[in-house]
Amino acid sequence: MPTLPDLGRWLLFFGLGLAGLGLLLILLGRLPWLGRLPGDIRIQRDGFSCFFPLATSLLLSLLLTVLLNVLARILRR
Repeated sequence: MPTLPDLGRWLLFFGLGLAGLGLLLILLGRLPWLGRLPGDIRIQRDGFSCFFPLATSLLLSLLLTVLLNVLARILRR
């Protein structure tokens, strides 16, 4: 069972990570091309709208994969 200082550290790291993720989402929302890449599918009809960010999802997946692999290699040393 973790002690209170250990639990406090985990909560602090979790909170900082969550704040960092929020800041990242705010900054990504300001990029005008994100969500409007060629390959993103947008369907608009009368009373119906649907959006599939296919190209944006693939790009973000690729970037996150590279970033996490680099971090894993750095932390493994």
